[in-house]
Amino acid sequence: MGKAICFLFLIAMVSRNHAIVVDIKAKGAKGDGKTDDGPALDKAWREACAGGPSPSSVLIQPGTYMVFPPIQFSGPCKGPVEIKAIGATIKAPPELARFKSDEWILFERIDRLTMIGGTFDGQGHEAWKNPKCGDNDNCHLPVNLRFSLVKNSLLKDVTSLNSKFFHMSLHGCDKTNLDHITAAAPADSDNTDGVHIKHVNGINITNSNIKTGDDCVSIGDGSKNVHLEKLTCGPGHGISIGSLGKYANEKPVQGIWVKNCTITGTSNGVRIKTWPNSPPGTATDIHFDDIIMNNVGNPILIDQEYCASRNCKKAGAPSKVKISNVSFKKIRGTSATKVALKIACSQGIPCDNIEVSDINLTYKGAKEGGAAIFECSNVKPKVIGKNIPPQESVDYDPYDLLLSHMELKKRDDFQWEDEKRKGKY
Repeated sequence: MGKAICFLFLIAMVSRNHAIVVDIKAKGAKGDGKTDDGPALDKAWREACAGGPSPSSVLIQPGTYMVFPPIQFSGPCKGPVEIKAIGATIKAPPELARFKSDEWILFERIDRLTMIGGTFDGQGHEAWKNPKCGDNDNCHLPVNLRFSLVKNSLLKDVTSLNSKFFHMSLHGCDKTNLDHITAAAPADSDNTDGVHIKHVNGINITNSNIKTGDDCVSIGDGSKNVHLEKLTCGPGHGISIGSLGKYANEKPVQGIWVKNCTITGTSNGVRIKTWPNSPPGTATDIHFDDIIMNNVGNPILIDQEYCASRNCKKAGAPSKVKISNVSFKKIRGTSATKVALKIACSQGIPCDNIEVSDINLTYKGAKEGGAAIFECSNVKPKVIGKNIPPQESVDYDPYDLLLSHMELKKRDDFQWEDEKRKGKY
């Protein structure tokens, strides 16, 4: 009798620790590209999340799935959960009227999430034709994939297409890696940032390809220990830190590394931007290294007079965001603007410890001709090695920078009012 009880106990323990695999088709998904498969996806997630201490999986087989909003993958879960969607395409409805919030698919309060594969198509063409949606409380521009309070997680081989707003947004996330990510939308698709991060710690984005109508990666306040490596970026607006300083009580930005990236045909390359007349803030320990620029406007830019409207001359006092310990190293290629390197720091709180090393940028403009220019104001950068263009100290009107943005308007359809209303600012 005792042996039988022990045997049954062992069976129970093995069953308890056995990984759970939940196929969404077993939960009613049709995979015909027309039927709403959101309820089946929700059921599969709930079962996997509650599965127990052993890893559980949600399986999305190859096929095309229509998923109506909202979809919320909520934790905490009892163990690690994997979503495996290799060969699967998940589509959002194109109609904006179906969205009652600013997200399509939300992941929240999850520890040890793994996403492998999958193409998430936001079908954003209708949204791009409606630039005033953000000014209407009854109109919502959803993020394709939003991650909130997710930690110790991995996204690998995930593709986001044609988002109505940002492709991916990470807020309050910790120790999360994005590897071999693709984000793609037309160059004239407004506000389609590839990855936007804010209030995060320990985020790595590697081996990824981002081509959108806005920033490839945008890094907001409260971001710490962020590594971007081996990214291809363009078209779009480049890789941006900021804008910072628009709101009170913004958290510091610290420990940002951008390395071994290629940027092509964007309106900006790598930039740090802060608002004038801002509350106090800090951005420090930021490093750009080994980056190729191909016909990029404003390849290297610190802009502490950033303003997304046409009324910038009324901005008043200088920015109070302190920028320090920033390096630009081994950045090379071609500039689409004559000013290839511009460091325009705050007149009230100048930048400290800005290093420029081994820069080789040439101007390829057809009209103006001549060599590229390196301008700086309210800063004494540490210039190391051979740099092309050489440094020039100039009397700087910050609003000339806005004009340089406008020179690129026809090429990238830069939208001033859209910038003004973005949720990331």
